[in-house]
Amino acid sequence: MAVRIDDPTDERLRDFLHLRDTDLRASIEAREGIFIAEGATTIGRALAAGYRPRAFLGPADRVAAFEGAPVYEVDAGVLEATTGYRVHRGALASFERRPTPPPSELLRDARRIVVCEDLVDTTNLGLILRSIAALGWDAALLTPRCADPLYRRAIKTSMGAVFTLPWTRIPHATGPDLVRDAGFTLAALTPDGEVELGDVEAPDRFALVLGSEGPGVSARWRDHADQRIRIAMREGVDSLNVAAAAAIALHALR
Repeated sequence: MAVRIDDPTDERLRDFLHLRDTDLRASIEAREGIFIAEGATTIGRALAAGYRPRAFLGPADRVAAFEGAPVYEVDAGVLEATTGYRVHRGALASFERRPTPPPSELLRDARRIVVCEDLVDTTNLGLILRSIAALGWDAALLTPRCADPLYRRAIKTSMGAVFTLPWTRIPHATGPDLVRDAGFTLAALTPDGEVELGDVEAPDRFALVLGSEGPGVSARWRDHADQRIRIAMREGVDSLNVAAAAAIALHALR
């Protein structure tokens, strides 16, 4: 049964405080072992993927159907005061995180994987995870400095793909060796690559490395790559946004 709350400082709403403060939320969510999903569709996908809810929050008409955890009804003003922004999608839910699997587990069963190296923008990361899932790739490996796939904005831009796509963290220093030792051909997507995307013949087990916004793929991953691939572009345009480049490459190499 839903509980009505009119005080944004109510202790029961603590999971949903200060959602726009990225650094604070990273600390809170890591400490509490939680993440936040926004919107009925995304919440439904998290539930369907088996994530355990802690609480639901929103106007009465947006949260009435949820169950399995406390449901808190609030008006729009209380919701904005609690979260720190106007929630356009109406409903929020907090969920418990799950342990990530070891890289060896994902590498054992996959054929097409993507390595996200130090991607710090949560929107870019979410879009890339959505493309990985939509275009039929098997898994994503994230270096330690990569953004949190379960941060609210990454979840939203991935359209919940992060809940079903296998992903885990991989060490930066030993990551290239782990991937190659598992039998994968390692390819780096970089504007100065020697091979054009259209000329690549990807083998059965293939790993594509995407570099961070700005610097691109680091020397460590470039030096260990079997191939360095570029997307041919019009003269005077040196690169694409990493999420756009990823979608083009993932489609061509799937």
